[in-house]
Amino acid sequence: MKVAIVTGVLGGIGKKSALRLCGNGYAVVGMDIMDAAELSDFEKYEFTYVKGDLSDPASRKNLLNTAMQKGELSALINVAGVAPKVRRDILEMTEESYDFVMGINTKGTLFLTQAVANEMVKQGKGGSIVNISSCSAYTSSTSRGEYCISKAGVSMITKLFADRLASEGITVNEICPGIIATGMTAPVKEKYDRLIEGGLVPLGRWGQPDDIAKAVVALCDGTFGYTTGQSFILDGGMHIRKL
Repeated sequence: MKVAIVTGVLGGIGKKSALRLCGNGYAVVGMDIMDAAELSDFEKYEFTYVKGDLSDPASRKNLLNTAMQKGELSALINVAGVAPKVRRDILEMTEESYDFVMGINTKGTLFLTQAVANEMVKQGKGGSIVNISSCSAYTSSTSRGEYCISKAGVSMITKLFADRLASEGITVNEICPGIIATGMTAPVKEKYDRLIEGGLVPLGRWGQPDDIAKAVVALCDGTFGYTTGQSFILDGGMHIRKL
């Protein structure tokens, strides 16, 4: 059976991606830092939950070992990510906050990808790696600079592994979501509601986790089999420059 690893699997994008992958015939092994209190949506699927911290090498190793016991490692979906615990102006950003965000979003993603890529190469059957980056990878937000820097790092991780793994038949792409209705954006919902109403997003609505999940599946099922190292911007048109 084809196996997909999904990090941040209890969050909005992670959960929807895992469910869609399950529905498309994958056995999914998902990791998150929280206790798995509610997994009823996965009852009819081949799904395994692993509690762990992406920034912890032992957690990454346990996740990979668990996935390898389930079958052929075919896909890695790097969703897990955190925002700063406290938003601060870039002039006030602390090293502690920087290390916290980078340790998960960038370092954790990098070394899990490295470990999974090595196993995919050993298998010799190709595979798909999808990184969930952000519009913040190329959009300045001076009250959460560490998050922007971390996601810019994910974009380069995507390019580096796409370059290295192309000859192995492994595609590596990233999705850059815009304003998506998740737990991360919930604390600033009113702000984004006003911005969307003011025309920031041409399609005129919040993005939903399933908007991202659909793209995740397309990047794993061969639909974009001749595409690697690419950034897919899913932001309702927010990136369009207008006069």
